[in-house]
Amino acid sequence: MRAEVGSVSTNYELAGEGETLVLLLHGWGASLELYRPTIELLKCGYRVAAPDFPGFGGSAEPPDAWDVGRYADWTVEFVKMLGLRRVILVGHSFGGRVTIKLASRGDLPFAVEKAVLIDSAGIKPTPSKKSKLKSRLYKIGRSVMGAPPMKKLFPNAVENMRKRVGSADYNAASPLMRQVLVKTVNEDLTPLLERISVPTLLIWGENDTATPLSDGQTMERLIPNAGLVTLHGAGHYSFIDDRFTYERVMKSFLKIG
Repeated sequence: MRAEVGSVSTNYELAGEGETLVLLLHGWGASLELYRPTIELLKCGYRVAAPDFPGFGGSAEPPDAWDVGRYADWTVEFVKMLGLRRVILVGHSFGGRVTIKLASRGDLPFAVEKAVLIDSAGIKPTPSKKSKLKSRLYKIGRSVMGAPPMKKLFPNAVENMRKRVGSADYNAASPLMRQVLVKTVNEDLTPLLERISVPTLLIWGENDTATPLSDGQTMERLIPNAGLVTLHGAGHYSFIDDRFTYERVMKSFLKIG
């Protein structure tokens, strides 16, 4: 399905029936396609929607470099378009960031009944000495090689340095989405966690290296009504790595028989 949401041409899927909407929000660099099994699982008990965020999957890029708050505002517009007033938020990784923003707000035009955070991003890690040094050397090199004389002699030097230093997500993104990524990863959502009052299920891969299990443990401690389920042997895509356990936990939390 397609619709204009907040001036962005948006690709999404809608399935099931019910007065409560389960909203599935995907991670960075992914799309709603990863949620296909979850849509099938939940559509027997709920109305289920899975959009591609602006800049991902089949949706157009945002008009400018959005931060997480802008993505949250866009998500509100998406829910308003569907016309449902009760929502359960499910967010993986970057989608977890948006979920945290929404679940901690008190001015939404709909009621958030529950939240599920799967290997969620949102807690800004403390940079190591190695990463600080790497960043500093890159900035020095960019300054030197970006000067007009050096740029003329070595036109690809800055881009080659960026490829060596940048993360896989950063290197794979378009210029606009790189700006979005920088804004996203530099925002620490930890202060918002205590504002989430709804029942919150945390699902985490034991071996997640992108958003480590310690982040899930921190969220369990700071979110007042949260419980953490660890999927043993799973990584950052724990809901794919251990689909059997993930689906059992989801069915229990959402009371699907």
